[in-house]
Amino acid sequence: MDHWMICCLVGLVCHLGKAQKFVPNYDEAKVPEYSLPNALEVGGRMVRDHRDWENFGRAGTLEMFRKYVYGRVPKGVDAGVQIEIEEERVGVFGGIAVRRQYLVTIGGKVKVRMLVYVPKNRKGRVPGFLGLNFLGNHTVDGDKAVVTNRGYVIGGKIDEKRKKLIEESRGKRALRWSAKKLIERGYALATACRWDLDPDFDDGFQNGVHVLDEGQRGKESWGTIAGWAWGLSRLLDALGQIDEVDETRIAVVGHSRLGKTALWAGALDQRFAMAISNNSGCGGAALSRRIYGETVERITSRFPHWFCEGFKEFSKNEGELPVDQHQLIALMAPRPVYVASATQDLWADPKGEFLSWQKAKVVYDLFGGEVIGVEKWPEPGRRVGEGRMGYHLRQGKHDMTQEDWGYYLDFADRWL
Repeated sequence: MDHWMICCLVGLVCHLGKAQKFVPNYDEAKVPEYSLPNALEVGGRMVRDHRDWENFGRAGTLEMFRKYVYGRVPKGVDAGVQIEIEEERVGVFGGIAVRRQYLVTIGGKVKVRMLVYVPKNRKGRVPGFLGLNFLGNHTVDGDKAVVTNRGYVIGGKIDEKRKKLIEESRGKRALRWSAKKLIERGYALATACRWDLDPDFDDGFQNGVHVLDEGQRGKESWGTIAGWAWGLSRLLDALGQIDEVDETRIAVVGHSRLGKTALWAGALDQRFAMAISNNSGCGGAALSRRIYGETVERITSRFPHWFCEGFKEFSKNEGELPVDQHQLIALMAPRPVYVASATQDLWADPKGEFLSWQKAKVVYDLFGGEVIGVEKWPEPGRRVGEGRMGYHLRQGKHDMTQEDWGYYLDFADRWL
Protein backbone atom coordinates (compact mmCIF):
# COMPACT_ATOMS: atom_id res chain seq x y z
CA MET A 1 0.00 0.00 0.00
CA ASP A 2 1.56 3.32 -1.05
CA HIS A 3 2.03 6.37 1.16
CA TRP A 4 -0.81 8.32 -0.46
CA MET A 5 -3.38 5.57 0.23
CA ILE A 6 -2.23 5.23 3.84
CA CYS A 7 -2.67 8.97 4.35
CA CYS A 8 -6.19 8.77 2.85
CA LEU A 9 -7.17 5.90 5.15
CA VAL A 10 -5.80 7.71 8.21
CA GLY A 11 -7.70 10.84 7.22
CA LEU A 12 -10.92 8.85 6.74
CA VAL A 13 -10.58 7.19 10.15
CA CYS A 14 -9.99 10.57 11.81
CA HIS A 15 -12.98 12.05 10.01
CA LEU A 16 -15.25 9.20 11.09
CA GLY A 17 -14.00 9.52 14.66
CA LYS A 18 -14.92 13.22 14.69
CA ALA A 19 -18.27 12.55 13.01
CA GLN A 20 -19.18 10.08 15.75
CA LYS A 21 -18.21 12.32 18.64
CA PHE A 22 -21.05 12.52 21.17
CA VAL A 23 -22.61 15.98 21.50
CA PRO A 24 -25.09 16.22 24.39
CA ASN A 25 -28.38 18.02 23.98
CA TYR A 26 -28.90 20.84 26.46
CA ASP A 27 -31.73 22.52 24.57
CA GLU A 28 -35.30 21.89 25.80
CA ALA A 29 -36.58 22.75 22.34
CA LYS A 30 -34.73 19.71 20.98
CA VAL A 31 -36.19 17.24 23.47
CA PRO A 32 -38.18 14.84 21.27
CA GLU A 33 -41.85 14.08 21.77
CA TYR A 34 -42.16 10.93 23.83
CA SER A 35 -44.73 8.74 25.46
CA LEU A 36 -43.92 7.18 28.81
CA PRO A 37 -44.86 3.61 29.74
CA ASN A 38 -47.87 3.54 32.02
CA ALA A 39 -46.55 2.65 35.47
CA LEU A 40 -49.94 1.11 36.25
CA GLU A 41 -49.90 -1.30 33.31
CA VAL A 42 -47.68 -4.27 34.05
CA GLY A 43 -47.48 -7.38 31.91
CA GLY A 44 -50.64 -6.41 30.04
CA ARG A 45 -52.65 -6.05 33.26
CA MET A 46 -53.83 -2.83 34.90
CA VAL A 47 -52.91 -2.16 38.51
CA ARG A 48 -56.13 -0.93 40.14
CA ASP A 49 -55.14 -0.61 43.77
CA HIS A 50 -52.31 -1.19 46.23
CA ARG A 51 -53.16 -4.88 46.50
CA ASP A 52 -52.64 -5.31 42.75
CA TRP A 53 -49.35 -3.48 43.04
CA GLU A 54 -48.15 -5.79 45.80
CA ASN A 55 -49.52 -8.93 44.12
CA PHE A 56 -48.12 -8.46 40.61
CA GLY A 57 -47.33 -4.83 39.74
CA ARG A 58 -44.20 -4.47 41.76
CA ALA A 59 -42.74 -7.85 40.83
CA GLY A 60 -43.51 -7.34 37.15
CA THR A 61 -41.88 -3.91 37.11
CA LEU A 62 -38.80 -5.23 38.89
CA GLU A 63 -38.53 -8.01 36.33
CA MET A 64 -38.48 -5.53 33.45
CA PHE A 65 -35.65 -3.55 35.05
CA ARG A 66 -33.70 -6.76 35.66
CA LYS A 67 -34.20 -7.87 32.07
CA TYR A 68 -33.61 -4.61 30.23
CA VAL A 69 -31.49 -2.33 32.44
CA TYR A 70 -29.52 -3.59 35.46
CA GLY A 71 -29.43 -7.36 35.07
CA ARG A 72 -30.30 -10.03 37.58
CA VAL A 73 -28.34 -11.46 40.48
CA PRO A 74 -28.05 -15.22 39.87
CA LYS A 75 -29.81 -17.56 42.26
CA GLY A 76 -27.68 -19.24 44.85
CA VAL A 77 -25.03 -16.52 45.22
CA ASP A 78 -23.61 -16.77 48.73
CA ALA A 79 -25.01 -13.80 50.67
CA GLY A 80 -23.58 -14.78 54.05
CA VAL A 81 -22.12 -11.88 56.03
CA GLN A 82 -19.57 -11.85 58.85
CA ILE A 83 -18.28 -8.73 60.59
CA GLU A 84 -15.36 -7.93 62.86
CA ILE A 85 -14.27 -4.65 64.42
CA GLU A 86 -10.86 -3.47 63.20
CA GLU A 87 -10.80 -0.12 65.01
CA GLU A 88 -12.95 1.76 67.49
CA ARG A 89 -12.64 5.31 68.74
CA VAL A 90 -15.00 6.70 71.37
CA GLY A 91 -15.61 10.44 71.55
CA VAL A 92 -14.99 11.68 68.00
CA PHE A 93 -16.53 14.96 66.78
CA GLY A 94 -15.87 16.62 70.12
CA GLY A 95 -17.06 13.67 72.16
CA ILE A 96 -20.50 13.09 70.63
CA ALA A 97 -19.86 10.01 68.47
CA VAL A 98 -18.35 6.55 68.38
CA ARG A 99 -16.47 5.61 65.22
CA ARG A 100 -15.82 2.03 64.19
CA GLN A 101 -14.21 0.38 61.22
CA TYR A 102 -15.64 -3.03 60.42
CA LEU A 103 -14.23 -5.66 58.13
CA VAL A 104 -17.28 -7.20 56.44
CA THR A 105 -16.81 -10.53 54.67
CA ILE A 106 -19.44 -11.41 52.08
CA GLY A 107 -19.83 -14.95 50.81
CA GLY A 108 -16.59 -15.94 52.52
CA LYS A 109 -14.57 -14.19 49.80
CA VAL A 110 -15.33 -10.48 49.35
CA LYS A 111 -13.78 -8.16 51.95
CA VAL A 112 -15.39 -4.75 52.51
CA ARG A 113 -14.34 -2.11 55.04
CA MET A 114 -17.38 -0.33 56.44
CA LEU A 115 -16.94 2.93 58.33
CA VAL A 116 -19.68 3.52 60.92
CA TYR A 117 -20.50 6.45 63.20
CA VAL A 118 -23.12 6.20 65.94
CA PRO A 119 -24.23 8.81 68.50
CA LYS A 120 -22.40 8.28 71.78
CA ASN A 121 -25.22 9.38 74.08
CA ARG A 122 -28.17 7.66 72.47
CA LYS A 123 -31.43 6.25 73.81
CA GLY A 124 -32.04 2.87 72.24
CA ARG A 125 -31.20 1.87 68.69
CA VAL A 126 -30.95 4.73 66.21
CA PRO A 127 -31.96 5.17 62.55
CA GLY A 128 -29.25 5.85 60.02
CA PHE A 129 -28.00 6.40 56.50
CA LEU A 130 -26.06 3.91 54.40
CA GLY A 131 -24.26 4.70 51.16
CA LEU A 132 -21.21 3.94 49.09
CA ASN A 133 -18.38 6.42 48.64
CA PHE A 134 -16.23 6.90 45.56
CA LEU A 135 -12.61 6.91 46.66
CA GLY A 136 -12.36 5.26 50.06
CA ASN A 137 -13.38 5.70 53.69
CA HIS A 138 -10.24 7.76 54.30
CA THR A 139 -11.77 10.51 52.12
CA VAL A 140 -14.75 10.69 54.49
CA ASP A 141 -12.60 10.99 57.64
CA GLY A 142 -9.14 12.54 57.61
CA ASP A 143 -7.97 10.71 60.74
CA LYS A 144 -4.89 8.62 59.87
CA ALA A 145 -6.39 5.70 61.78
CA VAL A 146 -8.96 5.31 59.00
CA VAL A 147 -7.69 2.65 56.60
CA THR A 148 -6.96 3.88 53.10
CA ASN A 149 -8.58 2.29 50.10
CA ARG A 150 -6.25 1.64 47.20
CA GLY A 151 -8.76 0.15 44.82
CA TYR A 152 -7.89 -2.61 42.42
CA VAL A 153 -4.24 -2.34 41.39
CA ILE A 154 -2.99 -4.17 38.33
CA GLY A 155 -0.12 -6.44 39.35
CA GLY A 156 -0.64 -5.64 43.02
CA LYS A 157 1.84 -2.74 42.99
CA ILE A 158 1.37 0.85 44.08
CA ASP A 159 4.06 3.37 43.20
CA GLU A 160 5.13 6.19 45.49
CA LYS A 161 3.26 8.79 43.47
CA ARG A 162 -0.04 7.00 43.96
CA LYS A 163 0.66 6.46 47.66
CA LYS A 164 1.15 10.22 47.98
CA LEU A 165 -2.09 10.97 46.14
CA ILE A 166 -3.99 8.58 48.41
CA GLU A 167 -2.65 10.26 51.53
CA GLU A 168 -3.45 13.71 50.15
CA SER A 169 -7.07 12.63 49.61
CA ARG A 170 -7.69 12.08 53.34
CA GLY A 171 -10.80 13.93 54.45
CA LYS A 172 -11.38 15.51 51.02
CA ARG A 173 -15.00 14.28 50.86
CA ALA A 174 -15.91 14.86 54.50
CA LEU A 175 -18.36 17.65 53.66
CA ARG A 176 -20.12 15.43 51.13
CA TRP A 177 -21.00 13.03 53.96
CA SER A 178 -21.63 15.51 56.82
CA ALA A 179 -21.08 12.82 59.46
CA LYS A 180 -21.00 15.25 62.37
CA LYS A 181 -24.28 16.85 61.33
CA LEU A 182 -25.94 13.43 61.11
CA ILE A 183 -24.72 12.50 64.58
CA GLU A 184 -25.98 15.81 66.00
CA ARG A 185 -29.41 15.04 64.55
CA GLY A 186 -29.45 11.59 66.15
CA TYR A 187 -28.60 9.40 63.13
CA ALA A 188 -25.93 6.82 62.46
CA LEU A 189 -23.87 6.89 59.26
CA ALA A 190 -22.37 3.89 57.49
CA THR A 191 -20.31 4.00 54.31
CA ALA A 192 -17.99 1.78 52.30
CA CYS A 193 -15.98 2.26 49.13
CA ARG A 194 -17.58 1.13 45.86
CA TRP A 195 -14.29 -0.48 44.83
CA ASP A 196 -14.49 -2.97 47.70
CA LEU A 197 -17.76 -4.33 46.31
CA ASP A 198 -16.97 -4.18 42.59
CA PRO A 199 -14.34 -2.38 40.50
CA ASP A 200 -15.62 0.52 38.44
CA PHE A 201 -14.11 -0.50 35.12
CA ASP A 202 -14.81 -3.14 32.51
CA ASP A 203 -12.78 -6.06 33.90
CA GLY A 204 -14.97 -8.81 32.49
CA PHE A 205 -16.63 -9.14 35.91
CA GLN A 206 -13.67 -11.06 37.32
CA ASN A 207 -13.42 -9.19 40.64
CA GLY A 208 -15.57 -7.93 43.51
CA VAL A 209 -18.92 -9.53 44.24
CA HIS A 210 -18.96 -11.08 40.77
CA VAL A 211 -16.42 -13.68 41.93
CA LEU A 212 -19.33 -15.17 43.88
CA ASP A 213 -21.14 -15.83 40.61
CA GLU A 214 -19.81 -19.06 39.16
CA GLY A 215 -22.33 -19.29 36.32
CA GLN A 216 -21.86 -18.39 32.69
CA ARG A 217 -22.73 -14.77 31.89
CA GLY A 218 -25.60 -13.96 29.58
CA LYS A 219 -27.55 -11.04 28.19
CA GLU A 220 -29.39 -10.46 31.47
CA SER A 221 -26.45 -11.01 33.85
CA TRP A 222 -25.91 -8.44 36.58
CA GLY A 223 -23.75 -5.40 35.94
CA THR A 224 -21.72 -3.33 38.35
CA ILE A 225 -24.64 -1.17 39.53
CA ALA A 226 -26.54 -4.34 40.39
CA GLY A 227 -23.41 -5.63 42.15
CA TRP A 228 -23.10 -2.46 44.20
CA ALA A 229 -26.84 -2.54 45.02
CA TRP A 230 -26.67 -6.18 46.11
CA GLY A 231 -23.63 -5.29 48.20
CA LEU A 232 -25.57 -2.51 49.94
CA SER A 233 -28.11 -5.12 51.02
CA ARG A 234 -25.26 -7.17 52.48
CA LEU A 235 -24.03 -4.09 54.36
CA LEU A 236 -27.57 -3.68 55.68
CA ASP A 237 -27.27 -7.26 56.94
CA ALA A 238 -24.07 -6.19 58.68
CA LEU A 239 -25.75 -3.18 60.28
CA GLY A 240 -28.28 -5.58 61.74
CA GLN A 241 -25.44 -7.07 63.78
CA ILE A 242 -24.52 -3.72 65.38
CA ASP A 243 -26.30 -3.14 68.68
CA GLU A 244 -26.67 0.64 68.40
CA VAL A 245 -28.27 0.65 64.94
CA ASP A 246 -31.91 0.01 64.05
CA GLU A 247 -31.64 -1.76 60.69
CA THR A 248 -35.39 -1.32 60.10
CA ARG A 249 -34.90 2.46 59.85
CA ILE A 250 -32.06 2.80 57.33
CA ALA A 251 -32.12 5.19 54.38
CA VAL A 252 -29.98 4.17 51.41
CA VAL A 253 -28.35 7.23 49.85
CA GLY A 254 -26.06 7.87 46.91
CA HIS A 255 -24.65 10.57 44.64
CA SER A 256 -24.27 10.36 40.83
CA ARG A 257 -23.65 6.74 39.72
CA LEU A 258 -24.04 5.75 43.35
CA GLY A 259 -27.41 7.54 43.34
CA LYS A 260 -28.45 5.18 40.54
CA THR A 261 -27.24 2.40 42.80
CA ALA A 262 -29.20 3.67 45.81
CA LEU A 263 -32.44 3.71 43.82
CA TRP A 264 -31.91 0.19 42.49
CA ALA A 265 -30.94 -1.06 45.97
CA GLY A 266 -34.07 0.51 47.46
CA ALA A 267 -36.22 -0.95 44.69
CA LEU A 268 -34.84 -4.47 45.16
CA ASP A 269 -34.69 -4.59 48.94
CA GLN A 270 -37.82 -3.45 50.76
CA ARG A 271 -35.94 -3.54 54.06
CA PHE A 272 -34.52 -0.12 53.17
CA ALA A 273 -36.89 2.30 54.85
CA MET A 274 -36.08 5.17 52.48
CA ALA A 275 -34.11 5.83 49.29
CA ILE A 276 -32.33 9.07 48.39
CA SER A 277 -31.07 9.86 44.89
CA ASN A 278 -28.66 12.79 44.61
CA ASN A 279 -27.95 13.98 41.02
CA SER A 280 -28.28 10.43 39.68
CA GLY A 281 -29.15 11.29 36.06
CA CYS A 282 -29.37 8.76 33.23
CA GLY A 283 -29.96 5.24 34.51
CA GLY A 284 -30.98 6.77 37.82
CA ALA A 285 -33.80 9.26 38.38
CA ALA A 286 -33.81 11.00 34.95
CA LEU A 287 -36.17 9.95 32.17
CA SER A 288 -34.27 8.13 29.41
CA ARG A 289 -36.73 9.18 26.71
CA ARG A 290 -35.90 12.90 27.03
CA ILE A 291 -32.51 12.43 25.29
CA TYR A 292 -31.10 15.30 27.35
CA GLY A 293 -27.55 15.42 28.71
CA GLU A 294 -26.20 11.91 29.18
CA THR A 295 -28.14 9.36 27.14
CA VAL A 296 -28.51 5.60 26.92
CA GLU A 297 -26.15 5.68 23.93
CA ARG A 298 -23.46 7.56 25.82
CA ILE A 299 -23.74 5.75 29.14
CA THR A 300 -23.71 2.25 27.65
CA SER A 301 -20.72 2.99 25.45
CA ARG A 302 -18.66 4.71 28.14
CA PHE A 303 -19.71 2.52 31.08
CA PRO A 304 -20.89 -0.77 29.56
CA HIS A 305 -20.11 -2.65 32.78
CA TRP A 306 -22.74 -0.73 34.77
CA PHE A 307 -25.71 -2.44 33.13
CA CYS A 308 -26.82 -5.71 31.61
CA GLU A 309 -26.02 -6.35 27.95
CA GLY A 310 -29.60 -5.75 26.90
CA PHE A 311 -29.65 -2.07 27.89
CA LYS A 312 -27.36 -0.99 25.05
CA GLU A 313 -29.90 -2.27 22.52
CA PHE A 314 -31.95 0.84 23.33
CA SER A 315 -29.14 3.22 22.36
CA LYS A 316 -30.77 5.82 20.07
CA ASN A 317 -33.90 3.73 20.50
CA GLU A 318 -35.14 4.83 23.92
CA GLY A 319 -38.75 4.93 22.78
CA GLU A 320 -38.76 1.13 22.56
CA LEU A 321 -37.43 0.64 26.08
CA PRO A 322 -40.22 -1.19 27.96
CA VAL A 323 -39.59 0.85 31.13
CA ASP A 324 -38.46 4.32 32.10
CA GLN A 325 -37.06 5.71 35.30
CA HIS A 326 -40.31 6.99 36.81
CA GLN A 327 -41.11 3.32 37.29
CA LEU A 328 -37.85 2.81 39.16
CA ILE A 329 -38.78 5.57 41.62
CA ALA A 330 -42.27 4.07 41.91
CA LEU A 331 -40.76 0.77 43.06
CA MET A 332 -40.02 2.40 46.42
CA ALA A 333 -43.75 2.83 47.11
CA PRO A 334 -45.13 3.11 49.70
CA ARG A 335 -41.80 3.83 51.40
CA PRO A 336 -40.45 7.41 51.39
CA VAL A 337 -38.28 8.39 48.42
CA TYR A 338 -36.30 11.57 47.78
CA VAL A 339 -34.83 12.92 44.53
CA ALA A 340 -32.45 15.89 44.37
CA SER A 341 -31.18 17.85 41.38
CA ALA A 342 -28.78 20.75 40.78
CA THR A 343 -29.28 23.70 38.43
CA GLN A 344 -25.88 23.46 36.71
CA ASP A 345 -25.84 19.67 36.50
CA LEU A 346 -27.24 19.56 32.96
CA TRP A 347 -25.47 16.27 32.19
CA ALA A 348 -27.79 14.61 34.75
CA ASP A 349 -30.89 16.33 33.28
CA PRO A 350 -32.33 17.94 36.43
CA LYS A 351 -35.69 18.63 34.80
CA GLY A 352 -35.86 15.00 33.67
CA GLU A 353 -35.21 13.91 37.25
CA PHE A 354 -38.09 16.07 38.48
CA LEU A 355 -40.49 14.82 35.80
CA SER A 356 -39.60 11.23 36.60
CA TRP A 357 -40.22 11.83 40.31
CA GLN A 358 -43.54 13.51 39.48
CA LYS A 359 -44.71 10.66 37.23
CA ALA A 360 -44.01 8.09 39.96
CA LYS A 361 -46.85 9.61 41.98
CA VAL A 362 -49.50 7.40 40.35
CA VAL A 363 -48.15 4.37 42.20
CA TYR A 364 -47.84 6.21 45.51
CA ASP A 365 -51.45 7.31 45.09
CA LEU A 366 -52.50 3.67 45.27
CA PHE A 367 -51.49 3.75 48.92
CA GLY A 368 -53.46 6.86 49.79
CA GLY A 369 -53.39 10.24 48.07
CA GLU A 370 -49.76 11.29 47.86
CA VAL A 371 -49.42 15.09 48.06
CA ILE A 372 -46.43 16.51 46.20
CA GLY A 373 -47.74 20.08 46.25
CA VAL A 374 -46.25 21.14 42.91
CA GLU A 375 -47.12 20.75 39.25
CA LYS A 376 -44.28 22.69 37.65
CA TRP A 377 -40.52 22.30 38.09
CA PRO A 378 -39.86 24.31 41.28
CA GLU A 379 -37.49 27.19 41.76
CA PRO A 380 -34.17 26.25 43.38
CA GLY A 381 -33.75 26.46 47.11
CA ARG A 382 -36.86 24.83 48.51
CA ARG A 383 -38.09 21.30 49.15
CA VAL A 384 -41.38 20.21 47.61
CA GLY A 385 -43.51 17.20 48.46
CA GLU A 386 -45.82 17.16 51.44
CA GLY A 387 -45.96 13.38 51.75
CA ARG A 388 -43.67 10.41 51.20
CA MET A 389 -42.17 11.85 48.03
CA GLY A 390 -39.58 14.60 48.44
CA TYR A 391 -37.70 16.68 45.86
CA HIS A 392 -35.50 19.74 45.72
CA LEU A 393 -33.50 21.65 43.12
CA ARG A 394 -30.29 23.14 44.45
CA GLN A 395 -28.29 25.97 42.93
CA GLY A 396 -24.89 24.75 41.82
CA LYS A 397 -22.98 21.90 40.27
CA HIS A 398 -22.87 18.10 40.39
CA ASP A 399 -22.19 17.41 44.07
CA MET A 400 -23.76 16.38 47.36
CA THR A 401 -23.57 19.31 49.74
CA GLN A 402 -24.43 20.47 53.24
CA GLU A 403 -27.55 22.08 51.78
CA ASP A 404 -28.66 18.75 50.33
CA TRP A 405 -28.13 17.03 53.64
CA GLY A 406 -30.25 19.64 55.40
CA TYR A 407 -33.20 18.67 53.20
CA TYR A 408 -32.55 14.94 53.63
CA LEU A 409 -32.39 15.19 57.40
CA ASP A 410 -35.61 17.19 57.61
CA PHE A 411 -37.30 14.55 55.44
CA ALA A 412 -35.83 11.72 57.52
CA ASP A 413 -36.99 13.39 60.75
CA ARG A 414 -40.53 12.94 59.52
CA TRP A 415 -40.29 9.39 58.19
CA LEU A 416 -37.47 7.61 60.04
